[in-house]
Amino acid sequence: MNTSRRRFLQSGGALVIAFNLPVAIGPAIAADEKSFAPNAYIRIDPNGRVTMIVAYVEMGQGTYTSIPMLIAEELEVPLTSVRVEHAPPDERYYGNPLLGGIQATGNSNAVRGAWEPMRRAGAAARTMLVQAAAQRWRVDAASCRAENGAVIHPASGRRLKYGALVADAAKLPVPAADSLKLKPREQFKLIGTPAKRLDIAGKVNGTAQYGIDAKVPGMKVATIAISPVIGGRLRSVDEAPAKAVRGVRQIVRLDDAVAVVADHMGAAKKGLAALKIEWDDGPNATLSTADILRDMEAASSASGAIARQEGDVAKALAGAATRIEAVYGVPFFAHATMEPMNATVHVRKDSCEIWTGTQVMTRVQAAAAKVAGLPVDKVTVHNHLLGGGFGRRLEVDGVVRAVQVAMQVDGPVKLVYTREQDIQHDMYKPAFHDRFAAGLDAQGMPVAWSHRLTGSSVIARWAPPFFQKGLDGDTIEGAAETPYAFPNMRVEYVRHEPRGIPTAFWRGVGPVHNVFVVESFIDELAAKAGKDPVAYRAAIADPRAKVVLELAATKAGWGRPLPKGIGRGVAVQSAFGSYLAQVAEVEVSPQGEVRVRRIVCAVDCGPVVNP
Repeated sequence: MNTSRRRFLQSGGALVIAFNLPVAIGPAIAADEKSFAPNAYIRIDPNGRVTMIVAYVEMGQGTYTSIPMLIAEELEVPLTSVRVEHAPPDERYYGNPLLGGIQATGNSNAVRGAWEPMRRAGAAARTMLVQAAAQRWRVDAASCRAENGAVIHPASGRRLKYGALVADAAKLPVPAADSLKLKPREQFKLIGTPAKRLDIAGKVNGTAQYGIDAKVPGMKVATIAISPVIGGRLRSVDEAPAKAVRGVRQIVRLDDAVAVVADHMGAAKKGLAALKIEWDDGPNATLSTADILRDMEAASSASGAIARQEGDVAKALAGAATRIEAVYGVPFFAHATMEPMNATVHVRKDSCEIWTGTQVMTRVQAAAAKVAGLPVDKVTVHNHLLGGGFGRRLEVDGVVRAVQVAMQVDGPVKLVYTREQDIQHDMYKPAFHDRFAAGLDAQGMPVAWSHRLTGSSVIARWAPPFFQKGLDGDTIEGAAETPYAFPNMRVEYVRHEPRGIPTAFWRGVGPVHNVFVVESFIDELAAKAGKDPVAYRAAIADPRAKVVLELAATKAGWGRPLPKGIGRGVAVQSAFGSYLAQVAEVEVSPQGEVRVRRIVCAVDCGPVVNP
């Protein structure tokens, strides 16, 4: 559900706290709102219900339980009394400072960014409610305490529920952020304890609304076939077989696609299968995976932008007792979200309304406005739960196609990609080509480390201001900063955009591939040195990495004998403010089939909100 900011703020008799994420709590809302632009709000209604409107979206990561836990902890209310509503698209109020002011959810920063601001907001509301009760009772606020949605005066036994106090509390100034007293961790009642997900009931009984669940009166359903070669065009289509399918209402042609509009998805799919389509494959008709990989390998021979430079790598390599080199290739990956791309769109003469699940509402709004030829403020976006995001729903291509189809349909239409189309026309995690060189001393320990990574930059396309001096901070994460100390270290990045393949964020970009290649090369160094992989890593790991490494190894029984055909592997990672180590126990059958028997994972992510 999207909430109008004005409606949210104008609820009579409520206490509204406005604050900024992820910076700090802001001042109280005044009659003139122009002087203050907070990006999140908490409202406490006279019935005691606590509602938060914030731009973070829920896509399975538990945000809409963990964030309410932060508020409820400091506000002293039951978790079940706090709920979250989607913010409407408006970067003036809901921009994410950690993502350059874009109203987006990504980069694993929702709970991290909310950790202190949400607690401060809850503490501010609690402080104001206690003050309101103290004034009514004419006692010192220090003699009162908040507990279970009420303020209590122990000396007299008096008690008032929050709902009875919100009108008085709303007249008080919001306390300064530095004056608020947050709970010490030993007093936490909710944070750090397992809590049932607040969204589970709706997901089990079917009342939870994902984008694909949107239903609008008079709505038709469509599905689409897009050119099987990226960059191709629709040459011709025989519509007659599809129009003969019962329930099919319309065929919509686009430059590179054709959609079938029907009364329901079954008819749309059957009609789509009946179409006789001829494609013009375009400039990428003969492009192959081998071509793309050869291009990338050739590009990797050039020097790149320096992501990190420590010491003199060339000198250290020349003087090393042993030199070892390796090249790794990582392929493109599709997101394959559980919920395929979809959007319900109603284009009218002077407006456009969209129902979907997106990680980036303002970009959906802007893209739709551009396609429909409308002012941005004439496009309304209703955000829903996301059936998986992983970065795929930071893109707007699916919504753009839905708007293009809807512009040719009289009334609302829901466009749903089939699973096949969803994967074939994904925007993929970039492929990479990685060149390594390392120098080892006489004891087999690294004295030089060189890493050149070559691949696409999603940041350069998606957020150009963040692509500086030839470097993509997301792409080099996990390479420029590793859990290990090397006396001489050089990391380079060569930007290379593949022909014919659109790329996008995929659970981030850098750590997904960099941890794999870095850890693989560390294994090669340990093998060359004749040392145990865990002991080798522990000798060069930073303190936090060493703790999770040794814990995972101990819990996995590292070093204990295993039956023939079974082995263990280990890896360590630091990313998004967390450290983790994994030990995998893997079995290889006589026929060469690989089966993962067990994985032991040790994680240091700081305080755990909902374990």
